[in-house]
Amino acid sequence: MSEIVLRVGSYIGAAIVAGILFFPQAADRNLGPRRHLPHVSIGKPTALPEDVSTIDGIIKAYYEVVSGPAGQPRQWGRDSTLYMFNVRFVIIQEDATGAAAARSLTHQEFIDESDASLSGKAFYEHEVHRITHRAGNIVHVLSTAEHMSAPDGPVAGRSVDSLELFWDGKRWWIAGVTIWDINTTKHPLPPEFLP
Repeated sequence: MSEIVLRVGSYIGAAIVAGILFFPQAADRNLGPRRHLPHVSIGKPTALPEDVSTIDGIIKAYYEVVSGPAGQPRQWGRDSTLYMFNVRFVIIQEDATGAAAARSLTHQEFIDESDASLSGKAFYEHEVHRITHRAGNIVHVLSTAEHMSAPDGPVAGRSVDSLELFWDGKRWWIAGVTIWDINTTKHPLPPEFLP
């Protein structure tokens, strides 16, 4: 049993180190300069117990906060309660030539970009499959999500989100996020990432 926990712990540690080493901020220039975006004020709300008391709860909240009809403000205050201080978001996308590029964002930068891109649009995202590796109070989640423009509409795209979580004895926190926006036509997902 301890050997399995050690292997899982090594896998999680390697995933975190790989995220730090292979996706530095310098990779940002691959996607061109960032445009100036309006600053979204998020306040300092208190976390909802149902959002942070279980792994299922925090993953559910992670997707719910960005989902909603056109014109509805997203739940950025609620979103801010899910993450540890100074969390980083690494967004991996393909550029016009098909080369993969990575950008590292603060939580505020992530909110400002997301709010600008979702402004006036209906967007719904939910998890369809999850791979979980746990070692004690540390959890690595690979979450396959689908997004659409209506709650029950056709799937417009998929992403695979890599979330590092930790339990502090009272609640779960998201310590890091890497999001792959997958073009499933060019890159079909392996069976282990599908429902």
